[in-house]
Amino acid sequence: QMHLVESGGGSVQSGGSLRLSCAASEAWYTGYCMTWFRQAPGKEREGVATINTYGTRTYADSVKGRFAIFQENAKNTVYLQMNSLKPEDSAMYYCAAAPGRSGSWCSVARSWSDFAYWGQGTQVTVSS
Repeated sequence: QMHLVESGGGSVQSGGSLRLSCAASEAWYTGYCMTWFRQAPGKEREGVATINTYGTRTYADSVKGRFAIFQENAKNTVYLQMNSLKPEDSAMYYCAAAPGRSGSWCSVARSWSDFAYWGQGTQVTVSS
């Protein structure tokens, strides 16, 4: 069973940046879809960015051009670099993994229920 641990959340002002980390307990890049989700109070959990074993990335329209997902295989870690943050980016951010899922299946359009493994979440708060 894969274990995921997120870190890097915090409080920043609008326009600031944060980098989130998701450390996996095994080599996710051998066959998992990795996704960052977020959930704000009273809202549904939404996919923000994904990366698959081929390095293909997808992003939610609301974060394109501002967020970047990338990997560091030697550390089994996936990062989410968040720039030009807005108050509406405030949410709990979760890292999730879907085993045996790569290629075009791996997309921000996937429901949170498609992912088997989850981290504990890290809070991001952006003030105006």
